[in-house]
Amino acid sequence: MEPSALAILIVDENRARATIIEDGLREAGHDRVHVVTGMQGLVREIEAFAPDVIVVDLENPNRDRLEAFFQVSRSVRRPIAMFVDRSDAASMEAAIDAGVSAYVVDGLKKERVKSILDMAILRFGAYSRLTRELDEARTELADRKVIEKAKGLMMRMRGLSEEEAYRLMRQTAMNEKKKLVEIARSVVTAAALLGGPGDAR
Repeated sequence: MEPSALAILIVDENRARATIIEDGLREAGHDRVHVVTGMQGLVREIEAFAPDVIVVDLENPNRDRLEAFFQVSRSVRRPIAMFVDRSDAASMEAAIDAGVSAYVVDGLKKERVKSILDMAILRFGAYSRLTRELDEARTELADRKVIEKAKGLMMRMRGLSEEEAYRLMRQTAMNEKKKLVEIARSVVTAAALLGGPGDAR
């Protein structure tokens, strides 16, 4: 994405410090920059501006303020670069768990903002890709289990071989323009309703 096309939200209660970040981003070619100076109503601000990336400067955060922001970061699912003046291992770990893409301690320098922002976007992309792949793998495994169960039910209820049961389900799916797993779910549901073999599993 071109720098000028990127919408960036800066969250900082200190307007002077927010200006340092804003100037660094504008000098790097980012012109869609919006500054928020309060945590109150932050989720609404994020929804209204719809940023591509969020830059947060919490100066001297206490545990409560960090946790409040982490709750926001879990719900908005955007790349987030967070600047803090000081930190500890527990806060850093909590930031990573909450999905913060770049956590920078004592690093608020105008010339570094652009590279940190780029890193946050790349990390978020990699994290999102891994999460998506994991979700797809879990779904695929769950679907396979349903198909196997339906196949077993059909083999027992109709005296079919494994290959015949699979072929019949696949043919039904094609005829009804449905996915194989949808037909398998129907078989499992029907067997449970009718009290067929294997319905208690």
